[in-house]
Parts: sequence; C-alpha cells; structure tokens
Amino acid sequence: MKKLTHHIILGALLLGASCKKDFLNRYPQDQIAADLFFKSETDLSLYVNGLLSLSDTWQYTGDQGSDNTATTASLEIKNMMTGHPSSQTITGGWGDWGRLRNINFFLDRYSGADATQEVKDHYAGLARYYRAIFYFGKITRFSDVPWYGKTLLPDNQDMYKARDPRTVVVDSMMADLSFAAQHVREKVSAGTPNLWAVKMLYARIALYEGTFRKYHPELNLQSTAGRFLDTARAQAQDIMNSGKFTIYNTGSPASDYAALFNSQDLTRIGEVILAHPYDYVKGASGNVNGYVFGDYEQSPSRDLVQTYLMKDGTRFTDIPGYDKLQFTQEFQNRDPRMAQTLAAPGFKRAGDNALYIQRLNKNFTGYHQVKGYFNTTDNSISGSIDFPVYRYAETLLTFAEAKAELNNLSQGDLDQSVNLVRARAGIPPINLALSNANPDPVLAAKYPDVTSNLKGVILEIRRERRVEFAMEGYRFDDLMRWHAGKLLEKIPEGMYFPGLGKYDMTGDGIEDIILIDQSQDIPAEDKKEKNSLGISLIYYKAGNIGENVTVYLKNGTAGGAIVTETAARTFTEPKFYYRPIPYTQVALNPNLKQIFGWE
Repeated sequence: MKKLTHHIILGALLLGASCKKDFLNRYPQDQIAADLFFKSETDLSLYVNGLLSLSDTWQYTGDQGSDNTATTASLEIKNMMTGHPSSQTITGGWGDWGRLRNINFFLDRYSGADATQEVKDHYAGLARYYRAIFYFGKITRFSDVPWYGKTLLPDNQDMYKARDPRTVVVDSMMADLSFAAQHVREKVSAGTPNLWAVKMLYARIALYEGTFRKYHPELNLQSTAGRFLDTARAQAQDIMNSGKFTIYNTGSPASDYAALFNSQDLTRIGEVILAHPYDYVKGASGNVNGYVFGDYEQSPSRDLVQTYLMKDGTRFTDIPGYDKLQFTQEFQNRDPRMAQTLAAPGFKRAGDNALYIQRLNKNFTGYHQVKGYFNTTDNSISGSIDFPVYRYAETLLTFAEAKAELNNLSQGDLDQSVNLVRARAGIPPINLALSNANPDPVLAAKYPDVTSNLKGVILEIRRERRVEFAMEGYRFDDLMRWHAGKLLEKIPEGMYFPGLGKYDMTGDGIEDIILIDQSQDIPAEDKKEKNSLGISLIYYKAGNIGENVTVYLKNGTAGGAIVTETAARTFTEPKFYYRPIPYTQVALNPNLKQIFGWE
C-alpha cells in the first residue's frame, strides 16, 4: 500500500471550495508544530473544525450511476459493465489516507489538553465520527481494508499489512460511532455535526451493513445482519423519541417537499438534522443550476417516473398500457413529489414568458430534473441555497426498513414513520396487511431476494426511499446493499412517442414539437409549421441509434421510448459489488490481495 503521508497536519477551520463531484468537502489545513498544540479546548476545537466534512449540493448529481438516470458521463460502473475492467483500469477510491492520519493524529494526542473530560470526549467523538465516515467510504467500495486506529511512523511495518476482514473494520466503525453517540454534544455551532447528526450517520451505516450482510451470501455473514439492523432501529428511534424533529408539512403537498431543497436557511426547517450552509456573497456558493437542469451529463429515467404512485396511492404500473403513456399523461394525478423532482408539463423557467418545452436531444431521456435547481436568474440567490445533509425523513424510513427487515414491523410503526413522509406528499398511508397481501409485481420482479412474509411492505418502503431521495445520491448504494446490481443492466430509457408527428409538451393541448423522418429536411425558420398560437413548432429528426437523427426512438420511426445508448451491459455478481485495489498499490504492498475474482 502506498505509504501514508508523513507530514503532521494540524487543522484550523478554513472555508474552501471542494472538488465539484467529491463525496465530501476537503478543507485545507495549516501546519503547526505538534508540541505547541493540543493544550486547550480552543486547540481541540480548531483542529476538529479543520476536519469538517459535509455532503454538498453535488449530491444532486449523485444518481448518475444508478437506474434513476441516463448519463453521457464516463462512469466507472457503466464502463465496468460494458468493458473488461481490472485493477489496472479501475484505479480510484484508494487514496486520501492522509485524512485518516490527520484524524488519528488528533486521537493519539487530544487527551493531554487542559480541558474537562466532557470537552475532550466531545471532540474525540467528532474525530471518531469522521473516522467512521472515512472507513464507510472504504468498505462500501473494497469491503476488506486495512484498519488503522493510530498514527503510524514511517518505519512502522503496519503500513504494509494485509487487508483486515470487513467484520473487524465495521466493528471498529461501530465502536467509533457508539463513542460519538455517547459524547458528542447536542448544542454545537451551526453547520457542524451534533449528537443527532452522529446518530443519523450511525443509523445509516448500521442499516447499510445489516442489509448488505442479509442479502449478500458471498460474505457468509447473514447470521450477523440482525445486530446491525437492530442498531439502525435503535438509533433512529432515539432521534424519533427526542421530539427535536418533525416532517416539514404545512399542508401544501404541491410545495412542502420542494421547500427542503430551495431554502436559504434550513435551520428554520425542523426536518433538517444537519445542513450545509451556503452564502454566495461570502464566496461559499452551492449553485449547481447549470448541472442538474437541461442536458448536462444526466437526465432522469422513465423507470424512475414509473415508480411514483398515483395521487390516490394506487400504482401507476397497474394502469393498462402505462408504458405507452406520453409525457403529459404521465404527470396527471401523480405523487406531488414527482413534479417537485422533475420538470412537469406547464413548468416555466424564471425570466421566460412562455412555458418550458422539454428539450429533446441524443443520449438524453427528455425528462429534466428540478430538485436542486433554484428557479431564479439571480446567481446570488441560487448560490446561497443550503443543502440538507441529514433530514428526518431518512430517520423515519431507516426505522421502518430496519424493523421490516427484522420481521418486526407493525401498523403502528408505519404510522409513526413512513406514513408521516407520505402524508407530507398527500399520499394515503401504507396499510401493512393490504401491502403484504398484494405485493407490487413490478417491484417484486426488481427485487427477487425479498422473500419474507413482509415482502409487500418491504417493497413499498423501498419505493418510498427511491422517490423521497430521488436525485440525492442515495440510489446506487441502496441497489448495492439490496443485492440489486442486475437492475443496472437495463439501459435507461426516456419519454414515449408512438411515432412521427406533432406532440404537446406543455399540457395545454397545443402541439409544441414535431418528429420527422431523417429523409426530410428541417425547414428554415420562416418555413416551419406553426401551431394554433402562431408559434413555430420545434423540429426533430427521429430514428434509430446510429442514424443521422436528433432523437433516438426504440423502434425508430415506428416510435417507442427514447433510447440513450445501445452497448450491452453485464453486471457480474458478486464481483461488481466491490472494486479492486489499484494495481500500483498491490505492487507496492504485495500483502494486499484482491478478492471476489478481481485481478
């Protein structure tokens, strides 16, 4: 393994910009002699604040690797499924061990500070919280990794040790989180983790590990899954019992959900457990408008659209011919969260006089994302929208899923958890008995590993997770822990068009676009056909992938869903649930062995 950095890094909180698609922000740190530091509470605070790491607005682009989106980006998982991956081509994710050294350096030295034990335990708890986050990123990618619980000197042979078993690493992470949950304060500076943020992460990681072990037989750890699921339940229940948080619900289903993603001050919303604050004027901008809306790299998939329920709680996929419904029909009488996540017919962009007409383009689905997009022309506003790092909805869905996977879920449990999330959207509650008596056949086909007598309600909880957290970067990890990687083999599709002709895209009944054959020429502007409003139609040539057209349809000029690519995908199980250690690292440390067939 590449040697850990040899520099002693001590931190002072500095606000800096992160790499735009990094999972965590990286704040720069100053170098200070160790013997002059760790003397007071101020020293401890400065150092730990320098370790601050928060999920940011780039998570709104984090579903690119899942079945929620089509993407033109060169994504690792897509390249794996369409190519010949090896440790020489899959080389990311192993670096940044210097951050772990910074954390361990603090934990090795903080106890000598002239401060009360409560003060020292609080900052140690935060450091251990950050260490758990660090290792969570490692085990979700590599499974077995070396555990380092202390600072290593350059000549320490443990730098070149073998991978520790996943069980050792995860138990060490759980010990870190248990300590943090007992000692981190409830009252802290805004924008920094407190007790409830720690508990939320604790519950998230425990749920991930419990379900991963339950559904991944290659680990042979199914018998240990229950312990983690119960920890997830307990931590979520602690947050629920605290009475500190509530689902944001003013009785306006058409706007309450969106309020979580377009606020300049999330501290005023009682659902948010931890927020990442932004202030454009002060140089801390979270503006991702140009990346989430339109056709930058990603576009939402029709599979996601079809997952949302009808407003009355019935299944969209129970409608005869649901897969032939067109764009304006798909949004009629749907779960209101759908139109607060994706641009619906009738959407109008700030500064435009006319309704927005979804732009069609090669390799994109036609659907546009509005979650994370602040509809304004003022960059100072769009760049000052806070990001909800943890919110209470996750607590409730974690509680419900953990109890369901433990086969110990009651109607009362649903009513105090997932049904509160549905109530905000104006969707009827899940009925335990009815869901289990009539599981959704579409979801059942997606998740064949779910076989318990609570199958129906487990599937509905998974639906809720998908729609509640759509486009927030949760979906890929959920598919991995549920052993559902095979779903990624399906190439994402877009809007359905029955063939060539004119189509209404705004919902007013008036045609906006026209699809023509590739043999036809798109006329000059003054020759284009106009609709009844006197507005020229937007022309697209439609056909098959590979033809000289601007919109790819599944059946070419005979119509079908928009298709985004054709390269066949193969998700190899269990291999692709993990990543290889980069070849160069194994060359430096032959004690690191590849697992699950990686070479």
